[in-house]
Amino acid sequence: MLHIEEPVAKAFPGLKVLDCTMENVKVSESDPSLQRAKEEVVAEVRSKFSLESLKDQQPMRAYRDFFWRVGVDPTKNRPASEALIRRILSGRPLPTINTLVDAYNIASIRSGVPMAAFDRGRLKGPLRMRFARQSERFLGIGMESPVELKGMEIVIEDDDGLTAIYPYRDAERTKITLESKGAVLLFCGAPGVEEDRLEYAKKECVRYVARFCGGVPR
Repeated sequence: MLHIEEPVAKAFPGLKVLDCTMENVKVSESDPSLQRAKEEVVAEVRSKFSLESLKDQQPMRAYRDFFWRVGVDPTKNRPASEALIRRILSGRPLPTINTLVDAYNIASIRSGVPMAAFDRGRLKGPLRMRFARQSERFLGIGMESPVELKGMEIVIEDDDGLTAIYPYRDAERTKITLESKGAVLLFCGAPGVEEDRLEYAKKECVRYVARFCGGVPR
């Protein structure tokens, strides 16, 4: 279970994060039925949103406000759920990473909640949320070299180092791959985001991951 350290809890008293571990998953490159599920969520998004109004919709507004408070510009680094919805509305296809990541992306789009996923086998010790240290280095998925943090960001770590900048970028070290057999999933809240929405995100994520990767939630 994720532990939120006291300085973060005091600074953001409305912050809630839910978690879930999926055991015995089988991650594949792709799945035709998963592609059909993507097509369904694309049609759903296009019927509900427009690019012009999206930023003012909840929970997107709450995440954007939260990003500003932790030193992340949400016009350059968007909350993952908003970025995926914008991708759809801009006419670009959803990314194909692997079946587990693609499955939780669908749940993120449907719920509006950013999610994080870590390979359980690569985690060392419990997860903790804290403020970053100034000049602390972080290597995110797909980055060629680490970036230096300002010290305002909120990060998640295990005993071996950083696993994410919360709630928008996961670390290369603990990412989900085709070899992953278990996944620790986080459902990332922000002040103003109701717990019911996080519970819905968790339920949808478990449903999609179990459908396309198997596995049992714990």
